[in-house]
Amino acid sequence: MTDIDDIGSIEVSVNGDRRDVATGTTVADLVATLTTAAKGVAVAVDEAVVPRGAWAETVLDAGSRVEVLTAVQGG
Repeated sequence: MTDIDDIGSIEVSVNGDRRDVATGTTVADLVATLTTAAKGVAVAVDEAVVPRGAWAETVLDAGSRVEVLTAVQGG
């Protein structure tokens, strides 16, 4: 396993909390660390919605503001 310090890291904001992630982290990488939900997840980066089909190619930059929302079903 590669240590985050070996490849460099950047700081991003995730749902208002600061988080260090590896340089080159994509939206898909980040979402995988936050939820196992296969559906009902929406992501915005810097206030712009990122379509699910673009998650794997959307690389986060230092200072990115990411909001990850998951749908909750209830009654």
